[in-house]
Amino acid sequence: MSRLIIGLLVLLAACGRPAPETRTTWRDREKPIYSNAVLDPAGLAGDWRQVAAFAAAPGGCAAGAVRIGAPQGGAVPLIADLCLGRTRQQFQGLAALPAPGRLVPQAENAQGITQPWWILWADTDLRTLVIGTPTGEMGFILNRGGALPGDRLIAAREILDWNGYDLTRLQLF
Repeated sequence: MSRLIIGLLVLLAACGRPAPETRTTWRDREKPIYSNAVLDPAGLAGDWRQVAAFAAAPGGCAAGAVRIGAPQGGAVPLIADLCLGRTRQQFQGLAALPAPGRLVPQAENAQGITQPWWILWADTDLRTLVIGTPTGEMGFILNRGGALPGDRLIAAREILDWNGYDLTRLQLF
């Protein structure tokens, strides 16, 4: 009987604690991740259309867009309205440029869209960007102009795979 009472007390004590936060990751964090160390931030300026993102299942929201402004010292103006993990996320403000190929949206709490953006790959003409995060909680592909050509999609998928992302969860818009 005393074991039953002790067990119930332990169970009741556990109920008073908040559940641990669970955050979805789309990449194997044991694999290293690399950002593009030779990328000139001035070349990023302009409008980008979201063409892919990671999600547990298809649907949820439509493709989004990003506008990157011209560099201003160690930052760039950033407006982002993206579908990430089937949820619409937005940011408007400055993104710091701590290192080539990295953008850090300036926000108090770096979660979701405000995590550091690592540009994993950009094609030579800066028409396509592959962006991920060290946590793997976010990853997406941006493109300028029309539809993403097949050769750049293949290259983007290879880069995501090389950086440990689970390509079975990549959703094209």
